[in-house]
Amino acid sequence: MRAFSKIAYTPSVRAAQARYGSADANAPFDLDSDARNTVSEHERDFIPTVDMLFIATVGQNGWPYVQHRGGPKGFLKILDERTLGFADFSGNRQYITAGNVVNDNRVALILIDPATRRRLKVWGRARIVHEHDEPGLIARLEVPTYRARIERGYVIEVEAFDFNCSQHITQRYTEQEMEAFVSELREEIRRLKHASAQTVRPMSFGSGALELVVCGVRQLTPRVRTYELRSADGSELPAVQPGAHLQLPFVTAAGAADTRAYSIASDPARRAAYEVAVLRETNGHGGSVAVHRDYTLGTIIRCSTPVNTFKLHDDLRPAVLMAGGVGITPLKAMAHSLVARGAPFHLHYAAKSRREAAYLDVLQHELGSDHLSFYPSTEGKRMNVATVLQQAPQDAVFYACGPQPLLDELGHAAGELRIAPNRIQLERFVAVRAAAVNRSVTVELRRSRNKIVVHADVSILDALKKAGINVPSDCRVGTCGTCATKVLDGIPEHRDCALSVFEREHASLMCICVSRAASPTLVLDL
Repeated sequence: MRAFSKIAYTPSVRAAQARYGSADANAPFDLDSDARNTVSEHERDFIPTVDMLFIATVGQNGWPYVQHRGGPKGFLKILDERTLGFADFSGNRQYITAGNVVNDNRVALILIDPATRRRLKVWGRARIVHEHDEPGLIARLEVPTYRARIERGYVIEVEAFDFNCSQHITQRYTEQEMEAFVSELREEIRRLKHASAQTVRPMSFGSGALELVVCGVRQLTPRVRTYELRSADGSELPAVQPGAHLQLPFVTAAGAADTRAYSIASDPARRAAYEVAVLRETNGHGGSVAVHRDYTLGTIIRCSTPVNTFKLHDDLRPAVLMAGGVGITPLKAMAHSLVARGAPFHLHYAAKSRREAAYLDVLQHELGSDHLSFYPSTEGKRMNVATVLQQAPQDAVFYACGPQPLLDELGHAAGELRIAPNRIQLERFVAVRAAAVNRSVTVELRRSRNKIVVHADVSILDALKKAGINVPSDCRVGTCGTCATKVLDGIPEHRDCALSVFEREHASLMCICVSRAASPTLVLDL
């Protein structure tokens, strides 16, 4: 039996349910084997997001009393699986709640998050604690960023939880939440106003064989924007497998043409459109800023056909997907395919916060908790990669995409657990760079008999392209290996993560998009 129904469903309540026709609907609560009186993952996800609650007590004369308590998000603390607590500050000094609790320790709480229209009911037994008696416990209840003086603390031993439906809760946002929503839009309006006063930018980019048109733009998070791309002539798009990416063309602030790789996040079975998600990185290399600035509805993009260097296995072995931040994009496509295939899998998604987690609402709706675990760092949650690997099936294949610390942790944990390297597939944001200072190098091209001086602030690839030497390239950050070039003489300084030891030492290849030279001269087979 649910603990809350045992407490709340008194004979008069059950009579009311019978009168109004809800007795059958409430009957399953009496049969549920889960009492739901301990803090589960559901409550742990919700409680840190609330900034107010209502607490009900009963006075000595039998009259109920309801009082509001609030503070910064997280002011209500989870002390253990059966205990909640919060700090109480000076108010109007009537002390009705405090007096009632001393007489009758039974309380009821209602927690509401208007932004998500969720509410949680809590029944429990409260006691009041003071700093001179329990300083350690008061310290646990303190909110470091909220400097009001704590008069006392309330500690509540939970008897029951019950989540209510969201009906009739008016959706509202705090001033801070609204500011976060509109600040990016204000900046976009400012940029558009500035751009309208300048020379009109071209509405088409690139010269590849695949012509696409931007037919949809959505702001997923304050910094992540998605672009829906369809064939310019309305035909079906080339088939793709999960993990594929597009090399999107753009024009830099200096007016130079360039490209960057972005994973296709949409369901690979969908041939009518591709969707890519672009995180705007103000301090990046300029590609994401240019895409956010210039890609609008109707923009024509001419790019190469999709490329896949992060392929999903095609059998029924279980998959474990690990995403960090915007690294969710290729793994979202993999999840679509695994669901359609009926293959076992679990997606682990780490992000700074719910607000900054792209596609979180879609994934929660489509996958549910059986296939999705979410780790928002602002709520004190962290993906423990070693635990994920240890709990995975013995024949699982692991896929990870995200920032370097996540991939480093995965590599270390996999080594400790002796997981075969062929069971781990990585997609990096950028290559692993050596901590070295760039130096100028003279590059000799044996076949074309050219000699080019590459300055310290220019990549070898860019210097060759500027000199009119056409070298195939794709990612430009050392992750794909497309620009790998044979070294005939000289000592390369490898900074990519695409080439194997054999390719570097025996095939004498180097990725000229990021790698440099440890010798004054390099001779390349170009």
